[in-house]
Amino acid sequence: MPTPEKTSLSKIVAAGRELLEEVGRQGLTMQSVAERVGVRAPSLYKRVGNRADLLRAVAEATINDLVAQGEATDGSLEELVRSYRRFAHARPEGFRLMFAPEAPRDALVRLITPVLEASGRLAGEEHALEAARTVTAWATGFIDMELNGLFRMGGDVERAFEYGLAAILRALKDGH
Repeated sequence: MPTPEKTSLSKIVAAGRELLEEVGRQGLTMQSVAERVGVRAPSLYKRVGNRADLLRAVAEATINDLVAQGEATDGSLEELVRSYRRFAHARPEGFRLMFAPEAPRDALVRLITPVLEASGRLAGEEHALEAARTVTAWATGFIDMELNGLFRMGGDVERAFEYGLAAILRALKDGH
């Protein structure tokens, strides 16, 4: 009779995501995940080949959650960007991991596709990619600065975000 499985890939990934938010990327180790799911570290290797594979699986699950959150919006560029920001605030370490080399390209394509489509509706299909890149770069930079506490000159950061978003959307719509 085979021995019962003590854990699953989904439990490993869930534990990895929890630990990522608690201790950051450096603290996310095979040993810490094994302890969290209640097995010895060698048992994880049946499901996850190494730490890079663990990071890849955690990044993919994180991206999949963000994709699902985006699908729950009205599909407009502004709501996708606001959803992106809310997600980053809820899962800042997961947000950062999405941009690490371990993040699977196919998952990133699923993430950007709705932004590309919404950008095309706003700026025109011929400028969809440029518009999507502009919006994504601005939003990611703004959010990263916000998460790292780099807006130190006072003022209302929420208002600044909405101001920047409105300005970019206006420029895309007007073709400037």
